[in-house]
Parts: sequence; structure tokens; C-alpha cells
Amino acid sequence: MPSVVGLLEQHELAARRRVDGLREEADRIQAELAAAELEWQEWAIARRRVDAVLAPDDGNIADEEAVPGPRDADARPAPRQAAKAKSQVPVWREGLAWSVLSVDYQRILTALADRHRLHQGPLTCQELAVRFGLGAVPAKVEALRSKAKRLVARGWLAERQPGQFTLAQGVAGQGGAS
Repeated sequence: MPSVVGLLEQHELAARRRVDGLREEADRIQAELAAAELEWQEWAIARRRVDAVLAPDDGNIADEEAVPGPRDADARPAPRQAAKAKSQVPVWREGLAWSVLSVDYQRILTALADRHRLHQGPLTCQELAVRFGLGAVPAKVEALRSKAKRLVARGWLAERQPGQFTLAQGVAGQGGAS
């Protein structure tokens, strides 16, 4: 028959393991909570920005046209800056043509479509920069990376391994013909 002290040590060890397991789970949940809060804050900021862009002017003095004075008689008021045509990347959906994207985004899709057709696998942004004749200059590579990440976020591209881009599944089937 085991001793009382031995039984107490076994129960203490089991309790310690349970406490350690619960602490690990609490740490994981805490990290997940922090990430979710950060994501929520980013969406809240994005929502406020969209609301600000889409809100009517409500007589905002900064946006009103000034009455031309004697010095400004020949000057025309500057038109309000609108978003450039095709500067936005829409979320990909079946049947959406590549022509809705700007030329830079279309070039990325075309290069990756060529790789897909030849079964050559993904491309890095550095390889894209060289392919486009931009050289492996960090600023150019990062600009391409930003565009590629935006295409991934909108469903046009896939990034199965960090920094390696391919066409997304449905986009790959289209081959740019849509």
C-alpha cells in the first residue's frame, strides 16, 4: 500500500500539470484576444475613414470654392481630387474581368498567369521586379510586394508560402480571358 505522502505527491503533481496546462491555454487565449482587438481596431479605423470619405460635405469651409478676387480673376478653382480610375482593387469574384484593375496589377496577374500555364510555380516580388525590368531595387520590390499583398487580400492571388505569389484558384482557371 502506497504511503499517504506518496499519494499526496501524486495528487500535487497532477494538480500542477493541470495548472500549467490551463496557464498555457490562458496565454494562448490572451494572445488571440490581443490579435482580435488589434484587428477590430483596424476595422474601426477603416470604417471611420470610409464614413469620412462617403459623408456629405455639410458645408465644410475648407472644401468650399473661394469667391475670386481681383488677383484670382484668371485663375480657375481646382477641381476636387477624385480617386483615379481603376486605382482600387475590387474583391475578386467569378466573371470579374482583369480590366477592372490598373495596368500595374494586370502586369502582375499576366506574369503569374504565364507561370501558371507553363507549370513553373510561384514568383517572388524580386523576380517580378527583374521580369518587369525594374531591377532588384528595394523600393521597386517593396512597391510590387504591396501590390501583390493587396491582390492576395482581395482574392486575386494566393500566397501559400511567405513571399511567393501565384494566381488564386478561380483566377487561375480564367487565364485573363474574362
